[in-house]
Amino acid sequence: MAIAKAERLMNLALCLLGTRRPLSKRELRESIEAYVEAFGPEKSATGSGDSFNRMFERDKDDLRELGLVIETVENLDGEVGYLARRDSNRLPPITLDAEEAAALGLAAKVWQQARLAGAASGALQKLRAAGLPEDVDPYEAHGALEPRIPVHEVAFEPLMLACRDRRPVVFDYRKATAARPESRHVEPWALECWRGHWYLAGWDRDRGAERVFRLSRITGRVRTRPGSFTAEVPDVVTVRETVAGWAGETADRSARIRLRAGAGYPLRAKATAVRELGDGWDELEIPYGHGLDAWLVEFGPDVVVLEPAELRADVVDRLRAVAKG
Repeated sequence: MAIAKAERLMNLALCLLGTRRPLSKRELRESIEAYVEAFGPEKSATGSGDSFNRMFERDKDDLRELGLVIETVENLDGEVGYLARRDSNRLPPITLDAEEAAALGLAAKVWQQARLAGAASGALQKLRAAGLPEDVDPYEAHGALEPRIPVHEVAFEPLMLACRDRRPVVFDYRKATAARPESRHVEPWALECWRGHWYLAGWDRDRGAERVFRLSRITGRVRTRPGSFTAEVPDVVTVRETVAGWAGETADRSARIRLRAGAGYPLRAKATAVRELGDGWDELEIPYGHGLDAWLVEFGPDVVVLEPAELRADVVDRLRAVAKG
């Protein structure tokens, strides 16, 4: 079975860091299992030299991009060797005061998902080794707040990995105003949580433009696609501003609903404007904030959301979930 590239790079890095003298390509080829498995020992390989050289050069470049300092040394016989000196690849000592260490510790505890919990726990251990005092509790240092970022969407993990690895993806997406989902081919840039919902920003290949997708509207499985990005990734991805602009929201956001006459007194108490429509209905403008969709669902058939479309779709989604339950 072919050895994964990550394992091959790790073995090459360890070999270069562990040697006391420069190692030639031949020695590295015969010492690293992935190279032996792919090409065999040099003396028995036929026609594989060029393939090995290309793979080795790519691996060397990848390690250098990751920050490993690899030296190239020529010996008396004219043979080129490689090594990574430990003193050139050692990070300077990390010094953190109590507040800095507590802030980093607090950030590490934000993620509660299983895939990230192990990494966060390991980061906390390294922080304590690097200077986080044993008697400093990140929660106590910041007002006993325990931050959490909720992630319930199945699409989050594959999209997070695709953003990290710069891999195109395809998924089925249902817009707020659409009855059925449609396939979208996207180059994912960044994920961001805003007002309790996760959004993906990226380049929509089908439309040839930047788009923002709400993860809760992704249906089915997120599938990765081969190849590289075709559009340049911007230095700053403004997910929140884009979502707010498309939703027609401003700093003073409001929603417009129809409410049955004589019902929904808590909503009427929050209303900034009320207009009688006749036929037993009133039109209200109410502040639009996080959680409004869940609150409106509690009033059942007495409420009809007029705008924004995003709120209307959220309420419809919740009602459908209730009906299925």
